[in-house]
Amino acid sequence: MPQIKIYQEDEIPSPMRRFWHAFLDNPFAFAGLWTVICFLLLALFGPLIAPYAPEQQDPHALLLAPSWDASGTVEHFLGTDDLGRDIFSRLLHGAHLTFGLALGIVLASLVLGFIIGSISGMMKGLKSSILSHLLDALLSIPSLLMAILVVAVMGPGLENVFWAVGIALTPQFVRAIHQAIHEELQKEYVTAARLDGANQFQIFWYVIMPNIWDTLIIQTTLGISAAILDIAALGFLNLGAQAPSPEWGAMVSQGMDNLLTAPWTVTIPGIAILCCVLSINLVGDGLRSALSPLNN
Repeated sequence: MPQIKIYQEDEIPSPMRRFWHAFLDNPFAFAGLWTVICFLLLALFGPLIAPYAPEQQDPHALLLAPSWDASGTVEHFLGTDDLGRDIFSRLLHGAHLTFGLALGIVLASLVLGFIIGSISGMMKGLKSSILSHLLDALLSIPSLLMAILVVAVMGPGLENVFWAVGIALTPQFVRAIHQAIHEELQKEYVTAARLDGANQFQIFWYVIMPNIWDTLIIQTTLGISAAILDIAALGFLNLGAQAPSPEWGAMVSQGMDNLLTAPWTVTIPGIAILCCVLSINLVGDGLRSALSPLNN
């Protein structure tokens, strides 16, 4: 008779499965994940599904209220601004600018910060101490203030915003990776690897890297939310995206003149920024909680 394999119910799950179940146990993190996915899809396909061009003006629909208001229409679901531009279409195009630009900035900062942080983290002695103090000095300057200083030198515009926010966020990645590697180097398993004859590269790649993935993931989520806020703040201050760009911060700035007569021109893009940053922070908190048991 053929043998039947019986699986025990108390079989130990894999670390990835334990992480996923721990993440799902947090309903706020799970809701934030779906919200982030929606924003990502809007950033990718928003310009394709927008009913109007972001600069298209309708002189017969100036400051039209959203559709749920008695004076609103379905053609302009979220209303229009003072130039008759459809706010819903501008939001979809703005997701590509604000959220998409933030992802690109964080990716570039992560790569650069990983390289510098890894090299500095594996260093010892005076070089490591000097770099550590230099990073502390840079991190004492708020990222937004650093971005404003860079834009003031380079000039306004989305291209310069990319460099400004990237320069402001890179020290945070360098510091996080540098600190994580420095802490791992004090562990006993690193000493054991050295005694086994492992060189510096083998210790870093095969011993330390598997134990700092949580730092990279959490720092990336925090970096995305910080990048969105910095991009929106620069746009609001007219140092980033310039009119008639549909970037969310610039939309808030352009609607301030009509705040009392048409508050939806300010509140709707502001709510979009709030929901985007809040959802990313919820995902980051969920990742931190789910990864903590795996490191114990």
